[in-house]
Amino acid sequence: METLNNKERKLQAVLAKYDRVVVGFSGGIDSTLVLNEAVKILGKENVLAVVADSELFSEEEYAKAIDLAANLEVNVKGIQLDYLAEKHIKNNTPESWYYMKQIFYRQLNRVAAKFNADAVLDGMIMDDQTDFRPGLRARDQAGAISVLQVAGLYKTDVRELAQKQGLNNWNKVASCSVSSRFPYYTELTSEKLQQVMAAEAYLRQTGFGTVRVRVHDKLARIEVPVARINDLISQKDQITTKLESLGYEFVTVDLQGFVSGRMNQDLSTAEKEKVLVG
Repeated sequence: METLNNKERKLQAVLAKYDRVVVGFSGGIDSTLVLNEAVKILGKENVLAVVADSELFSEEEYAKAIDLAANLEVNVKGIQLDYLAEKHIKNNTPESWYYMKQIFYRQLNRVAAKFNADAVLDGMIMDDQTDFRPGLRARDQAGAISVLQVAGLYKTDVRELAQKQGLNNWNKVASCSVSSRFPYYTELTSEKLQQVMAAEAYLRQTGFGTVRVRVHDKLARIEVPVARINDLISQKDQITTKLESLGYEFVTVDLQGFVSGRMNQDLSTAEKEKVLVG
């Protein structure tokens, strides 16, 4: 089995092939490791972190990513993406993830051209190759490079390396587009997105770091890790009151607990393959 040290050396060797790079930066641990290693190998003057702001991600996540890049003393640029202007995204079709990434990588390539970068890098990891990730097709079409995948790094490797390097967010809970809180073919609006972000922000403030509020019309279905379900139920009255004040008529707890990508379970294998192949 390949050692973590060998994978780290492979990652550094991949980065050393470039002169100047743009890194699609979310503030998550995967892209943070890419950014940190790129700076070490290429120098901070040759690295630009690009953070996307849109209605599908919270302002809190965007601000934290900007601050983290600044704390790493890296050049950082924020870009605004109007995802809801694209009909597949607005209607939350199974192809929406492909179109989101297509828009994102297109903007990264534009920024890279102005920065005179010879590569656009992202934080995709080996785990993404076995999950439903339509964005991989958009990445390949745009010519972006997933250096963590090239080096063979899995999530466990990334967290271990990040902790070793002293990155404060090494155990950060993964976040993703809030469109994933809605069943496919649900029309997304700014109001619906803000509503679910407010609900999740409240639950995080209440002490639930890993949480999803899945929305079914006027019903909010809360997912937390199974070990925290009793904690959630013990606060049911105040949580129900808060979420009702946000506009939900029914508040429920998912007894199966938190499952990443839960809404993808509604897609058949044939539907997934159609989206992945294009």
